Order: sequence, then structure tokens, then C-alpha cells
Amino acid sequence: MSSTACNEQKAALSATSSPVLAILTVDDGEGQFRGNRNNFSDLIITGESLGFTVYVLTVKQLVLTRKKLSGFVYLRDSHTWEKRLMPFPQIIYNRIPYREDEMQPAVRQKINACRRHSRIKLFNPSFFNKWELFEWLKQSRQTRPYIPATRRLMSVKSLDRLISKHAYIYLKPESGKAGKGIMTLKVREEKTLPYLLKIQENKKSSSYSCSTIQKLWSRIQKQSGGEAYIAQQGIQLASFQDRKFDLRALVQKNRSGIWELSGLGARLAGASSITTHVPRGGRIEDPEKLLTHSFNAETAHKLLQKTKKTAVLIARQIERASRQRLGEMSMDLGIDSKGNLWFFEANAKPMKFDEPHIRQKSLERIFHYSSYLTRKRRTGGA
Repeated sequence: MSSTACNEQKAALSATSSPVLAILTVDDGEGQFRGNRNNFSDLIITGESLGFTVYVLTVKQLVLTRKKLSGFVYLRDSHTWEKRLMPFPQIIYNRIPYREDEMQPAVRQKINACRRHSRIKLFNPSFFNKWELFEWLKQSRQTRPYIPATRRLMSVKSLDRLISKHAYIYLKPESGKAGKGIMTLKVREEKTLPYLLKIQENKKSSSYSCSTIQKLWSRIQKQSGGEAYIAQQGIQLASFQDRKFDLRALVQKNRSGIWELSGLGARLAGASSITTHVPRGGRIEDPEKLLTHSFNAETAHKLLQKTKKTAVLIARQIERASRQRLGEMSMDLGIDSKGNLWFFEANAKPMKFDEPHIRQKSLERIFHYSSYLTRKRRTGGA
């Protein structure tokens, strides 16, 4: 046996005494893997500091009948990745980065096999679908009040029905991410061209005015490219210096397997953007500062407390209705000019929070929850 193979085997054997978490992704076709490598290395460093063995594992490398698997470890000294033989994971954290990868039949088949496997606890098995999220939240009278009126965009008639009740609506791809593909529609009945459609581009938006709903529908169809969309009541969000803002909550499970808020941030829309997403020109801000500006200090404090409580309530309902094992989610929430709270979106694969205190807690809580799952695995729990 070569010295390299011997060292790999020793590493694998010595690691078996600690809990083992694999970060699941897909291969890149060149012998490596896809995904946010900075995020993966942060997870590995945090996990190791908390007594875990952590490595990156592709779907192809995950062979459920083996005791050891080939995976990727992060070498901190050289900031490089190395393929090694690693112990079979007890916990699998799904970070497959793209929906199109996750929807591949072989990938879905492997994830479903993991969910049934007696030796594995896999959490966050898939991306959320926007339409399903709203359907899940409508099932509970506690979460229903936070849902804007939402319809599937199936026909010009369904669009007409919604705009007859709401003069301002959002059009969103069911499987969209980071604001991509979002449009807004404003009806101005006094105008010759009453339908104003705005389309989100990279960091700005373009506008089209239409004279009839049929012409509007044709423009929407061309823009959506046949992708499934939802139409949603537009909310007049509270604003700061004439720019609207919304709130981003990160909710994760703790050492007891209970949902808790890990952090709450705010995102201020760009000057010519119809969304608040940072990749689309949005800016990170302090939520209390923005809310105090829009209301007052006392009201801002009450709204923040309500938002934090509601985010946990929503996370519990999403997990209950989806019947999936979930360990974390981020969500977009908005407060309108009257102080009402609204839910817009949840993400089963949260992007990195740029606020340092939220970022650090988010990394640690992955392993707090994984410790809980490891204990449950030993005792035969859920």
C-alpha cells in the first residue's frame, strides 16, 4: 500500500469516532464538484471546530452500500481541495446548488433513497416551489393572514381576475431564485396605455406599456418563455428615502431540534430595481433603523418582535405541511406602509448572510441541529 493510500485510510478510521456530516452536491463533469466553495470551506472549518468530520460528497460518490466513500476535504493551509476516502456519513446536508441538477431523475432517486435509509439523516431534501409554499401556509389559520392573494398564472382570464381586485401585482417564476425573472404590473385606468409592465433585469428594470390585456398577456408570455409563473397581490412596502425595503429572516433548528431565529436583516431596493435582492442592486441595511424611519422607535420594536415570532411560526408550518425533514430556511418578509406583516418567499438553500453575527450563528447551527439528529439516529428517533 502506498503512503498516500495509507494516510487516507488512517484519516478515515480516526474520523469514525466523531459524528460525520457530508455536504451533498453534484459533480462538475471534470472530476470536481459544483457549489459555493467558500461556503463549503466555512462549513468544514466550523464543523471540525465543533468535533465533526465534514466533507463534500457528490451524488455519484454516494454509494449507499459502502462503508467508506470517496469525498472532498478542504486543506486549510493550502486553501485547496483533495479527494480522500472518508467514513460513511450519518448526516447529509443537501446543498445541490441548482434546481435543474436536483431535478435530474438519478439525483431525485438518490435523495429519496437517502430519505428511506436507516443509517442516514438527510435534511432539506429539495428546493421549495413558490406555489406549494403558499398552499402549505394557507392550510393553517395561524399563517394564512400573512399570505398576499396569490394565483397560478394559467391564462389571460386568471390574470384579469386578479387585476380586477388588485391594481398592482407581482409576477414571479415558481422556481425562481434571487429575484430572477420577476415582473410587476400596474393598472392605470385613466391612461391610454393602462397596463404598465416592469421587468427586472440585472440591476435595473425595463418598462412596457400595453393598450389591451391581450397585448399585455402576449408580452408576459414572451418574457416568461413558457416557464410556470404565479401572480401575486402587490404590497405597498414601507420605504426609506423613497426606496422600498423588506426583511430577510434566517430560521434554523437548534440543539433540541426546535426552530429558532438565527438572524434578521433588511434589504433596501436599488434605485431602479423592482426587487431588494443584493445581486439586483439591493443594499444591506439595519432593520431597526429602516423601521424606525418609517414608523417610530416603539412601533419599530414591536414590529421586529412580531416579525421574529412569525418567521418561526411560518417555518414550523412549512415543515409540517411539506412532510420533509428541514433544518433551516431563509425567508423574505415585508411590512407595508400601515405596519402589516406579509410573507413573500422561503428558500430551502439559504444564501450566505453578509451580516457577520448572523453568518457565524448560521454555520454553527447546522452542526447544533446535526448533533440532535445524531442523537436521534442512535436512539431510533425521527
